Amino acid sequence: MIPVLGYEGRCVAVLGLGRTGLAAAKALDAGGANVVVWDDGQTARDAAHDAGYDLRDLTKAGAFEGVDALLISPGIPHIYPNPNPVIAAAWEAGVPVDNDIGFFFRSFATEDWDRFDVQPRVIAVTGSNGKSTTSALLHHILVENGRPSQLAGNIGRGSLDIEPAHDGEVVVLELSSYQTELARSMTPDVAVLTNISPDHLDRHAGLGGYVAAKRRLFAEGGPDRAVIGVDEPEGRYLANQLAEGPEDDRVIRISVTTKITRGWTVFARKGFLSEYRKGRQVGSIDLRDIAGLPGAHNHQNACAAYAAARVVGLGPKGIEAAMRSYPGLPHRSEVIGVRDDVTFINDSKATNVDAAAKALQAFKRVRWICGGLQKEGGLDGLVPHLGSVAKAYVIGREPEDFARQLPGVEAAICGDMATAVAAASADAEPGDVVLLAPACASFDQYDSFAARGADFTALVREVIT
Repeated sequence: MIPVLGYEGRCVAVLGLGRTGLAAAKALDAGGANVVVWDDGQTARDAAHDAGYDLRDLTKAGAFEGVDALLISPGIPHIYPNPNPVIAAAWEAGVPVDNDIGFFFRSFATEDWDRFDVQPRVIAVTGSNGKSTTSALLHHILVENGRPSQLAGNIGRGSLDIEPAHDGEVVVLELSSYQTELARSMTPDVAVLTNISPDHLDRHAGLGGYVAAKRRLFAEGGPDRAVIGVDEPEGRYLANQLAEGPEDDRVIRISVTTKITRGWTVFARKGFLSEYRKGRQVGSIDLRDIAGLPGAHNHQNACAAYAAARVVGLGPKGIEAAMRSYPGLPHRSEVIGVRDDVTFINDSKATNVDAAAKALQAFKRVRWICGGLQKEGGLDGLVPHLGSVAKAYVIGREPEDFARQLPGVEAAICGDMATAVAAASADAEPGDVVLLAPACASFDQYDSFAARGADFTALVREVIT
């Protein structure tokens, strides 16, 4: 773990005792802090008590007397839609509120680094869609090229749960908007933005707040290099804010819609990735037959990972070889199997309209399993991308409402996953893709997108075996 520095002998409260909160409590303890913890759930409190932590009811008056800092888990809202009462009480008491990402950046670099031949580096990846794939792909590229690397943050281990840095190591952190909106310190060597589309709007009080949360990763500490997806106006704005001019190679622009040759750029068109520097092409990869990266949305992820890998000194040939061995992530364009030339793909992580639209664009003829807990903004963004849909099979508690928003698409009201998989499998013809890309959150029927994807996977395997 990464012992938290700067709080030896001081009291730090931890609110929220899931994976992140418990890892943070252990890291604070290892750094010599006096740790008190609280969670709304009795089961979590009992587990923390059994692990030896002091419980303090942070909801009671005077609970922050003697507390020097409050560390909160990312799922706890601190401004919108309403401030959590415990956080409001910390504000009132003048107690600084932070999260594990802020504590990580305060504590990762130590005096031991003076003995290293090559300083460790941190690459932080954020964005609306593709940040998990980009992070995992980048980590895979680094390891396959012999660079020590750890993967943490919103994927894998908590940021404070990783091992202290090794000589020349690269830590890849996936960061959600929930993490970037609050961290009081963020100083990555390289910061990556994959793309921006509306998501978590209630948590951030609209798109402006959401973009501002993402922007903090680039504005708070000033990374040495920034990799920015510029296919949306928000990305173009951010790249313009960071660059001193069109040839400023501290900003690497990436795209899957436009050929960009000014400055340092990486773009993919018709399945071919190209890297340009100072107006000259210096690298290229044919992405079309890389099984773990199907579709234009994954080509965008490939561009982002490629650019970050180039920043830390890897060559195009080594990056390409690693991409070809990348297995992909569960629930993200995951090929479950093929039966009678019908391919079954689990993209349960497509929890918003933009992610589902990109998944639909990756295939020519789709039997689309969709629906769930709709997010703010409706489904209008899907309409231009429905041409590949042979038929929709709608699940969720309100499938009729979802189906009404799909003009010109034949839709079967299925309600549950078992009915949808059975119907789509029965209807599918050779060459079709049965695609789970819900465009919705899972919480109306499942605990998580992973549980939804696992249900789909289990049902498909019954069909194809």
